[in-house]
Amino acid sequence: MIRATVLALATAVGALTLLPGCAVTRGQSSVGEYVDDAGITTAVKAKFVEAKTVDASSISVETLQGEVMLSGFAKSATEKSMAERIARDVKGVKRVKNEIAIRN
Repeated sequence: MIRATVLALATAVGALTLLPGCAVTRGQSSVGEYVDDAGITTAVKAKFVEAKTVDASSISVETLQGEVMLSGFAKSATEKSMAERIARDVKGVKRVKNEIAIRN
């Protein structure tokens, strides 16, 4: 029983040592880019809450390599365009793809 536990622990330590070096390949984000993207997403969501002209709970925000994608639902075309404008003004945003649908 102890031998199996030691073997499992050694395997886990070995995997943790070897696998992180292989985590980033061409086309994927680095750890730094991922952290930047998460910060952008958080900042956009926070700006939505502050603005009160955008229903932050109805709009999803995803960021990949500085490109923000907005999805979900807006009550009007004004709310949809306001969400895009807010997202564009966040530091680090390179591009905004607005896929928000307008609820009738």
